[in-house]
Amino acid sequence: MSVVIVSGAAGLIGSETARFFAGKGLDVVGVDNDMRAEFFGAEASTAWNRQRLEADLKSYTHVDEDIRDANAMNGLFERYAGDVMAVIHTAAQPSHDWAARDPIKDFTVNANGTLVLLESTRKHCSDAVFVFTSTNKVYGDVPNSLPLVEQEMRWELDPTHHYAEHGIDETMSIDQCKHSLFGASKVAADVLVQEYGRYFGMKTGVFRGGCLTGPAHSGTELHGFLAYLAKCCVSGAPYTVFGYKGKQVRDNIHSYDLVNMFWHFVQNPRVGEVYNAGGSRHSNCSMLEGIALCEELSGRKMNYTYVDDNRIGDHMWWISDVRKFQSHYPEWGYRYGLQEIVQEIVAAIQERSV
Repeated sequence: MSVVIVSGAAGLIGSETARFFAGKGLDVVGVDNDMRAEFFGAEASTAWNRQRLEADLKSYTHVDEDIRDANAMNGLFERYAGDVMAVIHTAAQPSHDWAARDPIKDFTVNANGTLVLLESTRKHCSDAVFVFTSTNKVYGDVPNSLPLVEQEMRWELDPTHHYAEHGIDETMSIDQCKHSLFGASKVAADVLVQEYGRYFGMKTGVFRGGCLTGPAHSGTELHGFLAYLAKCCVSGAPYTVFGYKGKQVRDNIHSYDLVNMFWHFVQNPRVGEVYNAGGSRHSNCSMLEGIALCEELSGRKMNYTYVDDNRIGDHMWWISDVRKFQSHYPEWGYRYGLQEIVQEIVAAIQERSV
């Protein structure tokens, strides 16, 4: 029996991981206690997604435990010790704003929870591949110092800059800048995963995501840009654009494409590796462009207002350069572009609201 342990299994990336790896014939053990509902309220609960996983996947086993609970995690990893081929860590507190409300819980979930999973892996299945879903927020507000040019619908990078053609690569500093408390807790986790690779020789990979999205996203105002945008457009609920004239740019990667990255890494792992993992120049949009696309695909006008007050640590322009990963895993490529991503999300929201 080959087992993959997935933390945050009922969330967007966790559930995509469970389905993807189960589809490869592996047994999946999903760890998720629906803290997303605690963070963002009942509308953001992932209980519906857990139920789908349990109904759809015969090889899926759900564990309703907290990743911060060292006894529970050690017991779980010990139970499957000889069979674990990979640990895919997708659980997190993912919001800038929420982190400022409760910094201790944010840090314990993001940093301490990651440490517990790393130690459990090292103690019980040190040969397993450990994949961590990090974030581009580890770069803090350094990207905002780039030379940006204002266009009609977006901010864009000066075309003479070396990041302009392909996006921001992994050489950008994560130090001496403002991250938000969420960004800081993810930096701690990010560096821990690297260190367990470099210090202990474990096969660990860090994937610094842009906007991770897809139809299984339980989008809410504090987290889930495209999913929440589409949700408000379809339902007519009010939406607020925070700062930067609505021209802030995000690259968007479909959950399938990100998990396919994980799969390639698990098949041929490296030690303490770091990758930027987003939609790159292949799939990106500004807030205004995202609104226009949601309106086009839903057939409804967006009910939004603008507030001239950007969120702390928010990026004006982010596009990931994924060429490092592509150079290591040339068989990987995108399945989804921006149009297909939004189309899927809108259709899923319409289906769930019937």
